[in-house]
Amino acid sequence: MLRIKDLVLTRDAKTLNYNLELPEGQCLAIQGLSGIGKSTLLEAISGFLNPDSGDILWLNQSLADLPPEKRPVAMMFQDTNLFEHLTVKQNIELGVKDNGDQLHTAVELLNLSGQLQKKPSSLSGGQRQRVALIRTMLRPEPIVLLDEPFSEQDQITRQACTDWVKKTMNSFNKTLVLVSHQHEDITELANQHLMLSKD
Repeated sequence: MLRIKDLVLTRDAKTLNYNLELPEGQCLAIQGLSGIGKSTLLEAISGFLNPDSGDILWLNQSLADLPPEKRPVAMMFQDTNLFEHLTVKQNIELGVKDNGDQLHTAVELLNLSGQLQKKPSSLSGGQRQRVALIRTMLRPEPIVLLDEPFSEQDQITRQACTDWVKKTMNSFNKTLVLVSHQHEDITELANQHLMLSKD
């Protein structure tokens, strides 16, 4: 279980409070107005933002003292965070181990087969997003954080992405925290739904 216990974060002079529990292998969808603290929570779980107080636990073990690279967390940022000097194939393979078949299947399903030898700078926004999505989902870490992962996709490609994410989540027992403004993403993927508010 992923447990956020009495977590207090400060961002832009605002104090944010979080409490939640997410069973292993399930998906939590987080929604709320811009600036309400959705991405801030993901940054804290992944270790890129230190909380003022409280704790983040995975399988009853605190992650508080672990740096980002030691946490059991893979995160997809809104800006995709691709390495521009590497090819698409090299970007996808970063941190992915022994997943050749899954990688090939993902590339085919998400229509990236013809892009593998290109550099990210030559891709569209939607293609860049799909590259980052594959790389994040196929990493070995059990917790996956996705920040607006389908925002650049058309309706058909969006459906292909959510179908693939759901199948991959189930196949590898991933625990997923998803930030999205789109109701269809919530419907397709989420076991739980959290609406953040100012109250």
